[in-house]
Amino acid sequence: MDTFFQTPPKIENTYLNDPLLKSLIKASFSSHKDFAAIESQFARWGQLATTEWLELSHSANLQRPQLIPYDPWGNRIDHIQTSDAWKKLEAIAATEGVVSRAYAREYGEKSRISQMALLYLYHSSSALFSCPLAMTDGAARVLEKLGTTTEQKNAFKYLTSRDPKSFWTSGQWMTEKTGGSDVSLSQTEAKRNGDWYSLYGMKWFTSATTSQIAMALARTEGAKSPNELSLFFVPLRNEKGALNNILIHRLKDKMGTHALPTAELTLNGTPGQMIGPEGQGVKTISTILNITRIYNSICSISQARRSLDYLQSYSKVRFAFGKLIIEQPLHKKLLFDLEAQFARLFNLTFFTVSLLGKEEAGTISESEKKILRFITPVTKLYTAKKSYAIIAECIEGFGGAGYIEDTGLPTLLRDMMALVIWEGTTNVLSLDLLRSLKDPVTFEILNDKFKESKNVDYQSRWQKYAKDIQTDPINGQAHARDLAFLTAELYSESTF
Repeated sequence: MDTFFQTPPKIENTYLNDPLLKSLIKASFSSHKDFAAIESQFARWGQLATTEWLELSHSANLQRPQLIPYDPWGNRIDHIQTSDAWKKLEAIAATEGVVSRAYAREYGEKSRISQMALLYLYHSSSALFSCPLAMTDGAARVLEKLGTTTEQKNAFKYLTSRDPKSFWTSGQWMTEKTGGSDVSLSQTEAKRNGDWYSLYGMKWFTSATTSQIAMALARTEGAKSPNELSLFFVPLRNEKGALNNILIHRLKDKMGTHALPTAELTLNGTPGQMIGPEGQGVKTISTILNITRIYNSICSISQARRSLDYLQSYSKVRFAFGKLIIEQPLHKKLLFDLEAQFARLFNLTFFTVSLLGKEEAGTISESEKKILRFITPVTKLYTAKKSYAIIAECIEGFGGAGYIEDTGLPTLLRDMMALVIWEGTTNVLSLDLLRSLKDPVTFEILNDKFKESKNVDYQSRWQKYAKDIQTDPINGQAHARDLAFLTAELYSESTF
């Protein structure tokens, strides 16, 4: 009779067992008078990420959101019902200050490091509640910089609240039937209505549809070209709690991110207030994209770290070919290589985070501003692609067990694919790097960085790409992807 049962992998405190994170926190805050309390706080979060938060995440993934179009009496309500676990994860995010810590700026230019390190622990045990938090943080930053009306200033307070009863989240509505990245194809119209506008159009892919507000792109009646879009602050509900002329058609049946409600909806005269200059919505929304792309990077490496933790644990309990697989030379080499790859992703991501923190604290130099501009899309694309590869390798490391749905391992890979696509595909972000290099100062900053590298291969490849960028736009564009990866590898060599 077969009595063997494989011991499953088990993750332990994700702060205490993460040497890279511990080193980052020590390097960033060891001189702070409350360093012991800071470390203790991270240790508490690391424990919650393996217990309470993780259990809620499992529950939320099993209880998908449902769209209830009508009430029992036939009234159109378009109510999206989410699980209790999802709501609890939202309350946790508010209480712990996953968003608000960035705006309290308790640690000056290091505030973003503190906040994003918390997000790094929270994400992989959040059932992707990190997604609405990303858009909430981006909206808060736009409102902090550009919010002028009473409604916008009040919204900022709610978005950065640590009281679950008053905490708001925000959506980010850009994608339409015509496509995502090429926003010039957007068809949503904004018609002036006194101090407000009425928005008309269909948004094809709206995550965080249960939020209290959204940031949406639309074209005003006076727009002279397809690229002249404006950004609008959109309250989702009126004073009675009903949707503001918004019709929700269906929830998306997605490959992953199953706990996260994502909807198709129509704006049918939905009220909105313009934020920033008219016709410069794409430029204005870049403030949001800078935040959400960094969130995407943090979430990517968090998910890669979780996969590695599972595989490391499994390697210590899986016996095969006469010994534990952690003792098998080839498997041991694989783990070493994956951890080395991960370290580069971690270093690159928190380098970018540190620049964001400096920018918000007003301590960033002019050259660092230029670096932040081009390293943000590069970090997003690189961490997403490489994290996906790491997670795939980890699942393969489990053999057939990694393919079994209720182990939870396939969820890591499916959810990771959303992070590869969201906030710009690899090609789109590579072209964003090229646009930033049109600035001569930015070009010279990157040129000098490559010259400083001791890696001869990096230097020779850069020289080829740089020549094409300057003299042959078509070949330069064809090299954009390779250049983006090369730039990421160059900057990921740095350590804290």
